[in-house]
Amino acid sequence: MTATLVAMFKRPEGGDDALDEFMTRYLDEHMPLIEKVPGLRSSVVERVAHHYAGDDIVVITRMEFDDNEALQAGMASDEMRAAGRNLREIAPEMLTLVALDEEPVS
Repeated sequence: MTATLVAMFKRPEGGDDALDEFMTRYLDEHMPLIEKVPGLRSSVVERVAHHYAGDDIVVITRMEFDDNEALQAGMASDEMRAAGRNLREIAPEMLTLVALDEEPVS
């Protein structure tokens, strides 16, 4: 059973210029660090097309691991710590990070 880590980012303060800067730095600096995380099978970055309710989420990244053990090992890795340091710099107070359970909800 795969394990999924989802990063959701709120719109940065500062308008479109701030969003453009975040996206450039996220794709050019942060994602190359994420791609080095041990156990990561794949990652997909998506921009939110329409916002209907709740927080103003603008970007969602899905990261897939083989299983929960691989996810936990990836989260504890030096590579993930480096990515976290980078993210604190480029996306302060923008991130919600969750792990998804593949089991269906009854």
